[in-house]
Amino acid sequence: MTPPTTSLRRCCALAAAALAAALAGCAGTPLAAGDAAAPVAAATPAAPTSSAARRADGPTPGALILSRDGQRQPELVPAPPLEGEPATVSDATHADAAAADNDLWVRVRGGFTMAELDDDYVRKWEQWYATRPDYVQRMAERGGRYLFHVIEEVERRGLPTELALLPFIESAFNPQALSSARAAGMWQFMPMTGRDFELKQNLFRDDRRDVLASTRAALDYLQRLYGQFGDWHLALAAYNWGQGNVQRAIARNLKAGKPTDYASLKMPAETRNYVPKLQAVKNLVLRPEAYSITLPALQNHPFFLSVPIERDIDVALAARLAGLSLEEFQALNPQMNKPVILAAATPRVLLPYDNANHFVERLKEHRGPLATWTAWVAPRTLKPAEAARQVGMPEAQLREVNRIPPRMLVKVGSTLLVLRAAHATENVKEHVAENAMMVLAPEARPLRKLTLKAGRGDTVATVARRYKVSAAQVAQWNDVGPRASFKPGQKIVVMVASGPAKAKRPAAKTASAKVKAKAPAAKTRTAASKAKASTSSNAKKPR
Repeated sequence: MTPPTTSLRRCCALAAAALAAALAGCAGTPLAAGDAAAPVAAATPAAPTSSAARRADGPTPGALILSRDGQRQPELVPAPPLEGEPATVSDATHADAAAADNDLWVRVRGGFTMAELDDDYVRKWEQWYATRPDYVQRMAERGGRYLFHVIEEVERRGLPTELALLPFIESAFNPQALSSARAAGMWQFMPMTGRDFELKQNLFRDDRRDVLASTRAALDYLQRLYGQFGDWHLALAAYNWGQGNVQRAIARNLKAGKPTDYASLKMPAETRNYVPKLQAVKNLVLRPEAYSITLPALQNHPFFLSVPIERDIDVALAARLAGLSLEEFQALNPQMNKPVILAAATPRVLLPYDNANHFVERLKEHRGPLATWTAWVAPRTLKPAEAARQVGMPEAQLREVNRIPPRMLVKVGSTLLVLRAAHATENVKEHVAENAMMVLAPEARPLRKLTLKAGRGDTVATVARRYKVSAAQVAQWNDVGPRASFKPGQKIVVMVASGPAKAKRPAAKTASAKVKAKAPAAKTRTAASKAKASTSSNAKKPR
């Protein structure tokens, strides 16, 4: 695939380096003479094989950022040639290269290498998408924020670009998506699988929703599956169904002397439709006009930049400084679980290319606290009211922001989101930000002492069952062994929860109670019958 033009890549490199220089100034730590500005990560992580990540010395500190269209701003220094970039493009490929440089869809199509799947399932899904052009349009527009980054990562690894279309199938490219099975993010990671691929999930963030982290993890997982099965269709089936299930399905077919390709395996309906859905989307991208679909124009350049965060900052303030609505900010930074970004755990945010410079300038000019929230670790097990008193905020607010239900205790070591003191400026410590968790426990009901007389045959075990406590507790309360028996008339001590004691009655009394309970039931049936008759009568009346 022909890479983007040298000028475009040069613009991205200049923008990233200049942004880092400006941020360094904001932090109050000017660069020493001769120091190079730390580069801001662009749409992809740095890698030797990625031309987007390669650059020589950047602009001098204080240089301004380029606008998105690549126009030079005042005081911007020219960039040297990028290593590995061809000096010219041959006449034979010039037209294709120009199209690929400008149109991201052309770049996507150029990397399709998976084997074609052509069956009734594919036809069904082609028809499904073709009859929903508005849905396809919304999905593609939303995916336009992230597709350049995903393509960069896919190409850097030498993978088929069909994989860049997989979030269309998984989540309609919605990084906030959460399935009924608790799979999250645009790549739909389950909690355990996410942890297997180093996607942090704690009180303050869920990296399964992080655009960069989840893309890295998903491609790591898909590469591992392809290495296991040696076939992309089987690897995709395993991504959806689990590698163990696919391996067992293959083993069953081998034992029965049947083929082991994707179409031949017995699998759930969701997995049976999974690869055909991807093939259908691929076909739509290849030939949108054949399905009367119009794909939104997507430019072949980064939609966002990665901007360092050095101080804890409220999400709402970060969005405002960037000139974005809260919804737009969260679309690129959906991993935040709380209304504050902790610098120790989230050292960067993603911002649209045009808004990155705006954010840096406004952050430099901002006066006053950056964060109104912070993290507080419970020193012992507390009632929410007591915790609220210790941190100086209303109990109702503490419960609401931390989602603490009624009659629950906050266990020792739990991390709560609390209001930051006006004079506090320190960031939350890294070990707190990285390991924040909250554990709740039900409040214990106060106990009252109940003294009763033992009946014939009463033992520690029978009393324990009757009052739904442990035999060890009954034995301890009465200073006897756990297998002891009580003499008739002997006093027995039992500690029960406040309220009426719920002990089992003797069999004769229980039977009598059952007989007495029948009368109200009969009255209820009579009342129900009258109500039914009344309803039927009313239903027949003219309206």
